[in-house]
Amino acid sequence: MRPLRIAAAVEAASLVILLGNLFTVHAKVITTFCGPLHGTAYLAVIAATWTVRPAARRLAFVPGIGGLLALRTPRARAGG
Repeated sequence: MRPLRIAAAVEAASLVILLGNLFTVHAKVITTFCGPLHGTAYLAVIAATWTVRPAARRLAFVPGIGGLLALRTPRARAGG
């Protein structure tokens, strides 16, 4: 579950950065870098939950925090 933990953290952090940029400076360089990073992390979260139970897999589709929610399911935490 290490790939899921990493992807979930990157997904959540990049969302926070994107929203912070949206509400403050609107720097294009931040959007250019973090937008694709966030999208890739979102897809990585979905791919990483393919082997866990269906409940965690469904939670992974929630944008932004889906990976963190999927990690909270009991079987995902147990590593299987």
